[in-house]
Amino acid sequence: MKTYNDTRLLHGGDYNPEQWLNHPEVLKKDFELMDKAHVNTVTVGIFSWSTLEPEEGVYHFDWLDKVFEEMHKRQGRVILATPSGGRPQWLSEKYPEVNRTNAKGQKHHHGFRHNHCYTSPIYREKVQQINRRLAERYGVHPALLLWHISNEYSGECYCPLCAAKWREWVKAKYQTLEAVNDAWWMTFWSNDYSSWSQVVPPSPLGEHKVHGMDLDWKRFVTDRTIDFFLHEIEPIRELTPAIPVTTNFMAEGHDQHDFIPLEGLDYSRFAEVVDIVSWDSYPDWHNPYESLHVTAMKSAYVHDQYRSLKKQPFLVMESTPSYVNWHAFNKAKKPGMHLLSGMQQLAHGSDSTLYFQWRQSLGNSEKFHGAVVEHDNSENNRVFQEVAAYGKRLDTLSSIKGTQTEAKVAILFDWESNWALKRGGGFGRPTRRYIQTLQEHYRFFWERDIAVDILTPNQDFSNYALVVAPMLYLMREETMVALSEYVKNGGTLIGSYFTGMVNEHDRLHLGEWPQVLQTLFGVLPKELDTLYPGEHNQILYKEQTYQTKDYCGIVKETTGKVRATYQKDFYTGTPALVENRLGKGTAYYLAARTNLDFLEVFYQPIIEKLALQQGIVKASHPKVSIQSRTDGTQSYYFLMNFSDEMQQLELLDPHLAIETNQTLTGILTFAPYEVKILRKEN
Repeated sequence: MKTYNDTRLLHGGDYNPEQWLNHPEVLKKDFELMDKAHVNTVTVGIFSWSTLEPEEGVYHFDWLDKVFEEMHKRQGRVILATPSGGRPQWLSEKYPEVNRTNAKGQKHHHGFRHNHCYTSPIYREKVQQINRRLAERYGVHPALLLWHISNEYSGECYCPLCAAKWREWVKAKYQTLEAVNDAWWMTFWSNDYSSWSQVVPPSPLGEHKVHGMDLDWKRFVTDRTIDFFLHEIEPIRELTPAIPVTTNFMAEGHDQHDFIPLEGLDYSRFAEVVDIVSWDSYPDWHNPYESLHVTAMKSAYVHDQYRSLKKQPFLVMESTPSYVNWHAFNKAKKPGMHLLSGMQQLAHGSDSTLYFQWRQSLGNSEKFHGAVVEHDNSENNRVFQEVAAYGKRLDTLSSIKGTQTEAKVAILFDWESNWALKRGGGFGRPTRRYIQTLQEHYRFFWERDIAVDILTPNQDFSNYALVVAPMLYLMREETMVALSEYVKNGGTLIGSYFTGMVNEHDRLHLGEWPQVLQTLFGVLPKELDTLYPGEHNQILYKEQTYQTKDYCGIVKETTGKVRATYQKDFYTGTPALVENRLGKGTAYYLAARTNLDFLEVFYQPIIEKLALQQGIVKASHPKVSIQSRTDGTQSYYFLMNFSDEMQQLELLDPHLAIETNQTLTGILTFAPYEVKILRKEN
């Protein structure tokens, strides 16, 4: 694995000196304040193209030279961004092909950001030119730590250039029009293609109801984005082969009270071409619709998913020390919350806490976004003082950098399956909630301090004790076989309603459910009852009843044993949970969506049988999360109180408090938002 050459945990973030070139006194003060905030890293250049190249071919680097010099002088490091996320006005004006076209065929004007065409040869050429200049000038500078390629890749373009690439992509994948027509089932509504010229991108003004086409379009968008990325880094790889590259992934869902990985790009494929995974973390702390520890659970899930992409430490490239400016309600973090949220990043595998932004801008779109240095231009406020205290604490934790997370539980998530399920008809449109359902299963393990890797079906899950794979709607034959072999070799697998309904083209199976899945789960799905909001069924499990919601799958057991049955409606008495032995292992088929109370009684005996319980405290507390990292010889335990109340835990064995070097035993008391970090030899 290619990594950066610094032994510290990174602390700092996005620095935009180009906004302050007419205020030299501000730039001078910035570095003084960075020292006081224990900042060791700045990310520069993300949106500075118009300053770096104010006219075509005219470059100004003197201001950036000074940033490198100042950071090097104080043993700091620079994460250097390529500026393709925000092009200068002159480029859009002279070369209008670089502007993105929307799905209705409307060409964008210059403005905003991240709205360039990924295919435009001119844009690709201009991006390579500026990147080459940056690599030539700073590639050997000792302060250069890492390349930050562009920023928050996202979006789609439907221009003629992209449409031509789409046609090429489809032709390369399917070879013949007959194969396209078959895969996408184009005879429906008399849509068969008779010429390659008819293969155009989906559009609300044309064809946008073909599920297979839409699924392939999303694959194409990921491929086109990655292709642009690879083109962008060519001069960087050539001139600075030892410097790792990353780009910042995202999360979404705030307006729906969710916090989930970005759905638009398949990050599992993107992770293959970056050296280090990084992402921008903005949980909606202190919201009124859920308890703090539930928000923390959702945040933990996304951390774990991005860590699992390469099964290596990652970087939090952006976060806020206080508030953002784009949530529906932009609430400030309460005292102590910044330290707690930052330590959670480390606990789940991050080697950094980096911010957007170092200093608040005086105007424009993000002038109210939180920052280390606010408009008062002072160190004498709560936010700055908390950041400085956090940075000072990070200085004592450098031994954690590079340590790993060891998990025996894997949850399977598939971007393509998510795309297909969201796009498909039927069921309940607002209740599919694939990722949110995975988070409900994840919550059981997180509240019991059991580490989880969140993998794609393409990753190797053969060595995990437990694989949780509900709602894996789209399933390739190789995935079915891999899951079957996993169970035969002794694994424990959880499947559910929606599992394996369609193939890689979002086409259903003619006849019964695939035989390999029938053999694996010991059931034969017959129907799926979609429940209205507020409508429920009940299942009987171990002489107790539990409520179902949203979906009740109606199945017939074959080789499996019925462990729970429905108690209402026309399928009363039919299986709701089936356990099936296959080879040395066990597969469970959960036919209905349930609440957490059922998942708790379902999973508890499984984790006991598989000896998955945490072994540091006498009893886990749902609001005090324990996560660990290890270097193989010793383990670091993060104990984090995600509540505004005092909490207690009882240690099973003595542990060393890493920051005080005290040996702790017995009962530990946690103040609200408090974090304790312990160490123990393996």
